[in-house]
Amino acid sequence: MAITQEPSRVFHDPLVGPEQTGLPDGFFDRLMFNLHPVDALSPSLITGFGIYPGKDTADGFVVVSDATEQRNLRFSTVLSATERDGAGPLRVEVVEPNRVWRLRLTQNEIGAEFDLTWRARTPAWFGEIAVTNASAQRTSFEHLFQSGHYEGSLTLDGTRVPVDGWYGQRDRSRGVRTMSGGQGLHIWYQAQFPDCSIGFLLVETRSHDRLLLEGAVMGEDGTLDGIVDVRHALEFTDGLDLVGGKVAVSTATGRTYLVDADARAGGGFMAGAGYGGHHGVSQGLDHVESDRFPLDGSVSPRMLDSALTDRLCAFTLDGVAGSGIFEFALTRSSSYRYRPSLR
Repeated sequence: MAITQEPSRVFHDPLVGPEQTGLPDGFFDRLMFNLHPVDALSPSLITGFGIYPGKDTADGFVVVSDATEQRNLRFSTVLSATERDGAGPLRVEVVEPNRVWRLRLTQNEIGAEFDLTWRARTPAWFGEIAVTNASAQRTSFEHLFQSGHYEGSLTLDGTRVPVDGWYGQRDRSRGVRTMSGGQGLHIWYQAQFPDCSIGFLLVETRSHDRLLLEGAVMGEDGTLDGIVDVRHALEFTDGLDLVGGKVAVSTATGRTYLVDADARAGGGFMAGAGYGGHHGVSQGLDHVESDRFPLDGSVSPRMLDSALTDRLCAFTLDGVAGSGIFEFALTRSSSYRYRPSLR
């Protein structure tokens, strides 16, 4: 398997419209936003929406975690019956491409509602990832992530919480992605600090070889410093849950960032968002479902249909406190054991 990455010149931020015809059957166009306080580890909110034109399907999710419980809401519908601006109770709007989005969630069965405006605080990292593999369909997708601040409010069980100034990272991806099997460690790391966001995607094989590394240190001053190396020393439970650990991030300008993460807050299990292979699966018109996970240690990545977890963490960099999402997944293959690369 050979992987190449070339920087994209322009990222078309709105979701593709119905005028885009002839797309591959596996084509998707997806967005994801997270939302959390600058100086606290609760609540954590993650929401996403995606369209799959070849399957005439649109779906989305909302995951809300607090100190004791994770609430999950999933919804799906027929794409041709929508304006491509959301599904179920979620609506998304590009107010200004690559700068401002509006997200709205109306009343639903998990008791969460919001009216949010996300504004960019850093430039975006974006590129095109091409994967040559043995499958008949070539993997090629655009990928973007970018840090921002929020305005608006989040309502939980009737209690309105202002979110002005809260951190939030967004992720956009579009294309055909068939990377599966053989992965040992997956990390999507978004550490938010007052002057920058450190964001990268790292994937290693079960034999601990690097399969993919992309990302940048995105500065509030408009700078974008590409990441060229990441080493890690992490601690996981027997249930494959992350306790915490350090990463050393090296950039194209020669800087090294040694960041420590405390991941004990709990929650963010993305099985609740449909990441166990449910995205893009047609469930007919206006399908909505929900469930809840207790955060008392009885739920772990090992027992869910996806080990992927988006954990809200406390980060520390040179004595400066930060917060953000540390997305991780370890393979459940018995042949794999996590191995640190940072000594």
